[in-house]
Amino acid sequence: MARYEVIATAAFGLESQVAWELKALGHEDQMVEQGRVRFRTDEVGIARANVWLRVADRLQLVVGEFPASTFDELYDGVRGLPWADLIARDAALPVDGKSVKSTLTSVPAVQGVVKKAVVDALARRHGLTVLPETGARHRILVALRENLATLTLDLTGDGLHRRGYRDLVGTAPLKETMAAGLVSLARWKGDWPLVDPMCGSGTIAIEAAMQALDLAPGLRRAFDAERFRFMPVTAWKAAREEASDRARADRDVRVFASDRDPEALALAERHARQAGVAAAVRLSRAPVRDLAPVEGRGLIVTNPPYAERLGDGPEVESLYRQMGEVFGRLPGWAIHVLCAHEGFERHYGRMADKRRKLYNGNLRCQLFQYRAARPPRSEESPAQG
Repeated sequence: MARYEVIATAAFGLESQVAWELKALGHEDQMVEQGRVRFRTDEVGIARANVWLRVADRLQLVVGEFPASTFDELYDGVRGLPWADLIARDAALPVDGKSVKSTLTSVPAVQGVVKKAVVDALARRHGLTVLPETGARHRILVALRENLATLTLDLTGDGLHRRGYRDLVGTAPLKETMAAGLVSLARWKGDWPLVDPMCGSGTIAIEAAMQALDLAPGLRRAFDAERFRFMPVTAWKAAREEASDRARADRDVRVFASDRDPEALALAERHARQAGVAAAVRLSRAPVRDLAPVEGRGLIVTNPPYAERLGDGPEVESLYRQMGEVFGRLPGWAIHVLCAHEGFERHYGRMADKRRKLYNGNLRCQLFQYRAARPPRSEESPAQG
């Protein structure tokens, strides 16, 4: 099989988790960059990564990179790349672009030049004057950064957060990939209870249960690369068979999710059922103040409301104070809270042991991590993050 350079894109702050996932899939040859991880793999690896990656946003095949400070340089560089080895003569060819600190600042113009160059290259190879573009979608991305052009072919299609279980969306939803990233950062393996006491439509709890049960997030969806001529059907078949074989539906997993909003809980129940984790996620209607003290070890991962998302300042600040009081009665539990409110720690009543900057969509957030109290030597400690 051929070898390809592939980019797994990621939300800022989650690159290390994507790198960790790729290593678990056997990809040791990798380079972590801001917003992405580069690695080398073959067709089977492309299929497995699409099916298994939980935290990455999408996969892109690197077709070529070259300096381009003028439109002529851009056209010549793009036209010289091996598009005909990757793309069928009837492929639909949408082009997306971005430009950062480059002389070619007009993104629409850049996209137009790239489209013309690709079409010209394919037409020359196939002896055509016009390409029909009636076939499978092959989305091309041109990224210009400081006059270096990177041309990639999208291998995923709809983003990897599109697992297929969340067909209805509640207020201020958290992306599935971000929820999976929060659980991954907590290093939770399913051996301890995990609680989200402000679960909304249930994404954190569902992603946690899927991880603990080893349910592949991409098992039930399609990918653009399935229709690419260089990707054999056998690669996708093998990836899905592996995913089906690895599922541990009978594992005893303790995931608890609660919320005071009955409509949100109805969505959570629906999504858990569609994700195949209804038996693992225990849902209940309750406000944060009703979270009862629990002895032993455990983990709370939650994304509470903040003024930028929901409600007004005084209401959410009162909620944070309540969280500090309630969570403070759980000394054996690690606490991970994703929040954009700059005064969260002050209202919560305790400085975090560790903070990590993340972005929930375009909103800058902090992941506030509180370690559990050290257990007696006879006990194991829970995931600390």
